Amino acid sequence: MPPLDDLISPQLQQAVVTGLFVAIGWVVVAAQTRRRDAALRRAREADLQRALLAEIRAHVFALEQQVPSPEDAFALIARIGSGDFVPTLPQQGNDRIFAAVINDIYILPAPVIDPIVLYYRLLSVMGALATDLRRIARSDGRRAAQMMEDYLSLMEETRDSGIQAIRVLTQSLKGGTAAVERMLDEDEAATLSQMAQRLPGELAAMRDRLDAVNSRSWDPKGR
Repeated sequence: MPPLDDLISPQLQQAVVTGLFVAIGWVVVAAQTRRRDAALRRAREADLQRALLAEIRAHVFALEQQVPSPEDAFALIARIGSGDFVPTLPQQGNDRIFAAVINDIYILPAPVIDPIVLYYRLLSVMGALATDLRRIARSDGRRAAQMMEDYLSLMEETRDSGIQAIRVLTQSLKGGTAAVERMLDEDEAATLSQMAQRLPGELAAMRDRLDAVNSRSWDPKGR
């Protein structure tokens, strides 16, 4: 085989070697950039989750203290229905962090986003309902009492959704998306198991009610 210098000029050889080094450098720099961007994204994702977890946890604790007992709820609704009482409902302002990071929420793992958005949506509905309730409490006690009943039910639903968001965020911070998906799968399996346990009894009760209705319909005296 003839020497390389007889086939390619030294200047061209140098240009090829230089081009290879430049190409390799681009590949290395691109890989380093991707690793750096991934690390920054993971850090940002973790920071967002910790901040949202702190905000949600603080308000869920407050809701736990605010939810009245059934007896107190009944008395409160009755007082509002009289038209002589305007309830002092807290201004729901527990969304400052969420409002600040809403444009970056997409970087969170998909299974984490839904429970967070649901919690803050319910929180917003609570605030709007509280405003309307205070506005009409003196002018329409009956309607205000119905709204208060809805408000208390919504408060419990918001608390429960907040607890679920806390569970999801905690699992995500501990073990990532895989841990969240395992927890959700376990929750679904537990729900299906409970339904399977209750279903026979519910079907039996339904059959008993149907038998009772059928027996009365065949009673010649209509009893």
